[in-house]
Amino acid sequence: MQNKNGYVSFILHAHLPFIHHPESDNYLEESWLYEAISETYIPLLINFQKLVDEGVNFRITMSMTPPLLSMLDNKLLQRKYIKYLKKMIELSKKEITRTSNDERLNKLSHYYFERYSNDLHIFKDIYNCNLIDAFKHFQDIGVLEIITCGATHGYFPILYLNEKTVKAQIAIGVETYEKYFGKKPRGIWLPECGYVPESDKYLKEFGIDYIITETHGILYADPTPIYGTFAPIVSPEGVIAFGRDIESSRQVWSSINGYPGDYNYREFYRDIGYEADYEYIKPYIAHNGVRVHTGIKYYRITGDTDFKDYYNIQWANDSAEKQAGHFFDSRVSQIKNLSQYMDTPPIILCPYDAELYGHWWYEGPYWLYTLFKKIYYDDCNFELITPSEYIDKYPNMQISSPCRSSWGANGYSGVWLNQTNDYVHRHLHVAGDRMCELASLFPNSKGLLKRALNQCARELLLAQSSDWLFIITNGTMVDYAKKRIKDHIGRFTKLYYQIKENNIDEEFLKDISKKDCIFPNIDYMIYF
Repeated sequence: MQNKNGYVSFILHAHLPFIHHPESDNYLEESWLYEAISETYIPLLINFQKLVDEGVNFRITMSMTPPLLSMLDNKLLQRKYIKYLKKMIELSKKEITRTSNDERLNKLSHYYFERYSNDLHIFKDIYNCNLIDAFKHFQDIGVLEIITCGATHGYFPILYLNEKTVKAQIAIGVETYEKYFGKKPRGIWLPECGYVPESDKYLKEFGIDYIITETHGILYADPTPIYGTFAPIVSPEGVIAFGRDIESSRQVWSSINGYPGDYNYREFYRDIGYEADYEYIKPYIAHNGVRVHTGIKYYRITGDTDFKDYYNIQWANDSAEKQAGHFFDSRVSQIKNLSQYMDTPPIILCPYDAELYGHWWYEGPYWLYTLFKKIYYDDCNFELITPSEYIDKYPNMQISSPCRSSWGANGYSGVWLNQTNDYVHRHLHVAGDRMCELASLFPNSKGLLKRALNQCARELLLAQSSDWLFIITNGTMVDYAKKRIKDHIGRFTKLYYQIKENNIDEEFLKDISKKDCIFPNIDYMIYF
């Protein structure tokens, strides 16, 4: 075996905005969670378990954000997910009949029937509807490190105008993590990798050791880091920053030459929701009759063409194995080159959205499984590591202030502050200031007043979610994103005036508390 000259660290950012509509079954957006469970979270858990069962020693890090944890823990959403799976099993059963005259299609429809049936079995029988404990198990046995995030993925580089709103995002992120995992998180995925130095003191206050930043957050740090992104730096406040590696990111992310564009992989955009006979598919699409993705997709990417060939699972797996080999060889040569010039072993940080693995890139979880086996069994000059393990092994690092940055397009705040969504921020800032005002006017309240103040804090946090701004910029589901901002700011403002006028509408409070039931143990005094 060669000596290990360096390390590779995979970080998957598992996040969805809090979507919870007990008042209706007609919100298409709730399916974002169900698709992520079936296409990303369960496949990752299955592959982690396979690696453990096969005796493969691996390491991976995942951020599990507070909104995602809150939804995975929500009994209503668990029941709705089971209902979703039963509907998908019913549809795939019908597909077996519908495609009986086409052997290749019929094989795929059997595959989907088995896959959704297996999801139901795993979710209900193996994990007892508790995916949080399923991930916690892998953390407890030492192969997975779970880190936290801001309470509702609020974007720090804009929120910090009122620093108490950033403090609350961090504090509640840490509290939520402790509730589910029984210990404090060592790391945080800054929402959208949005870094401002003003947040460091709060990260330290709540016990955070390290953050994940975008590449230029490190490259433009002051003073310039000697080793670029290949070693962490520590800010003057004592927060350690790991930066994204450009080369390994490009190999996976790039829409032009990244792995997910392989012609053998499943074509995301061809779905029977758009292609099957309308009356046949109607019960399985949106309640208002609009055609949407069902998750049953029969085609492979094929090429830059409108003509698409049928998906072949074996061909897709062959491509994943070949590309795992390419990624492996690339890291071997990268580390061989870097280690000559460094006095500590380099770390190649590979951060991605978790939903890339499975949801967008259907074969992604299998690629990871294959890669991790290869790293374990093949002769190579690196091993997998978590950021915490790296810090513990190599505690000496350069002091340098990371640069203000994000991983959004063009690297700064343009995605979350532009002409399509700039009107939102004045409302967020006013609400943030008003929340701090309420905390100072009514310290340590009791009873109904305390319930109203805590609900104000929830509404503010939900309005601050960076997802709504991102969706408006991208032009997808814009009406829903605007509605969520308007709803939360509206509910906050109405409660704010009721509290100040000592005239709280208990029925209104009860109604919105049922809908916006995130963070049951929140204490509004965090804004004091």
